[in-house]
Amino acid sequence: MSLFHRRSRVGWLTAGAVALGLLVSACGGAKQPQTPPAQQGGQQAAQQEQAKPAGPKTLVWGRGGDTVSLDPIQPTDGESFKVINQIYDTLVRYKAGKTEVEPALATDWQASPDAKEWTFSLRQGVKFHDGTEFDAEAVKFNFDRWRDTKNPYHKGGEFAYYSYMFGGFDDKSVIQDVQVVDKYKVKFTLKRPLAYFLQNLAMPMFSIASPTAIKADPEALGQKPVGTGAYKFVDWKKGESITLEANPDYWGGKPKIDRIIYRSIPDNNARLLALQSGDIDVMDGVEPNQLQVIQSDDRFQVALRPAMNVGYLAFNMDKKPFDNPLVRKAINHAIDKKAIVETLYAGLGQVAVTPLPPSMWGWTDDVTQYPYDPQKAKQLLAQAGFPNGFKTQLWAMPVPRPYMPQPEKIAQAIQGYLKEVGIEAEIVTYEWATYLEKTGMGEHTMALLGWVGDNGDPDNFLYVLLDKDNAKGPDAGNIAFYRNDQLHELLVQAQEIPDQSRRAELYVRAQKIIAEDAPWVVLAHAQEPIVMKKGIQGYVPNPTGSEPLYQITLP
Repeated sequence: MSLFHRRSRVGWLTAGAVALGLLVSACGGAKQPQTPPAQQGGQQAAQQEQAKPAGPKTLVWGRGGDTVSLDPIQPTDGESFKVINQIYDTLVRYKAGKTEVEPALATDWQASPDAKEWTFSLRQGVKFHDGTEFDAEAVKFNFDRWRDTKNPYHKGGEFAYYSYMFGGFDDKSVIQDVQVVDKYKVKFTLKRPLAYFLQNLAMPMFSIASPTAIKADPEALGQKPVGTGAYKFVDWKKGESITLEANPDYWGGKPKIDRIIYRSIPDNNARLLALQSGDIDVMDGVEPNQLQVIQSDDRFQVALRPAMNVGYLAFNMDKKPFDNPLVRKAINHAIDKKAIVETLYAGLGQVAVTPLPPSMWGWTDDVTQYPYDPQKAKQLLAQAGFPNGFKTQLWAMPVPRPYMPQPEKIAQAIQGYLKEVGIEAEIVTYEWATYLEKTGMGEHTMALLGWVGDNGDPDNFLYVLLDKDNAKGPDAGNIAFYRNDQLHELLVQAQEIPDQSRRAELYVRAQKIIAEDAPWVVLAHAQEPIVMKKGIQGYVPNPTGSEPLYQITLP
């Protein structure tokens, strides 16, 4: 669906931040809530609370997009993992608010001296939601399903994350074998050391699902999930809501909330009104210009998720003219990233200089940078053979994400900057799952997207998003389809080195190569605000983008 005709271009006849300010003002005005929020909430919320029947304690979480799949290994989007984190468990998990690992379904583990063999002792007495027992056979069953394309249960999707994190399937898989040592002990054999192996196992994509459910119908797991987690799946009304109920037998202790309902409310202002009226208890995907209103309302509290993410504009280097580095560098110079971040991230964003967030070890700003310089952009376009610019498309995400809170407005801002240097970019978007599918197949020209780090390791950004191994559809992690053999050698070498300081040196070299080749315009790293009713306690946002909720309490 093209958004091109929904915008006036008049605002872009003036330059840079001034034009951006005018545009934001115009867009914001069209979507402002009908009633002043601070005045609206009190009576309505009180009425809503009074209208709620006494009964189970229910948390309603409002979000911008629906889940894509509930088979942990299949989706690549954060909206899916929010729910998956409640239904399933992993062998190890991240500590609250951190990316350090702690025991989960595995109680302890040992590695061989060469770090190629990992043996895990498993928690006993744990059952899947279908009543079957969790044991070493279940762990082996899940990993065999993921890594072996000939496995009869390797069905239901593309298993993209397994390839991202373990090098590929079959002979390419870093995991060579998974053996059952005894009922509660399992051993992984790796082809080569993997420095972040434990961190990978904590990722919700590698949650352990019921083998019985998978055997019954592997393709149905995405709609009817069966895990060992704190909450059981109840129902999914597509595009509307997902309902979960507490698992009273959860090994980590009985959940303090009886039900969780995830409601999909794509419009940011409608979601805010739902929060103010008491229809939802928690809201994410907050527009930065809404935050000041929310913070002035003493009925709510705001938690900020640490910025372990990156928002970017990827060029599809398999398509002309984006195979030309001069064009990519010209567009980098054409966009005023600082103005975009200052205006559209409302103080919660930081201008990016590399794909890695500055909080991550291995980050450097000693790379080629592209300051805002429209004249330089025009010169580079002329050198590339486009003295009068060209026409193209700019793909924009349909939902707010932590790294890009206002994708439509950011796309419009970029469209305006490109017009200043002669590039006519039609803005195109699709429904979220379709958008991910199409960009993963390389159907786009330029596309806005981003990434929330999964495990706290630089490899999870650089290898997943920019290595040639992941420049292939479907579900390409590298949607620039950028391929550099020197970069690939550095990234694979860094995967095998246990010493973090040596790895950091390689990642600095990698960032220099990426910056010089300019497969992206790196835009921003952002803190994500999560707004909750006052009185909700125990919520600790994790930098990975989602977290279990079973320990939080309602007022």
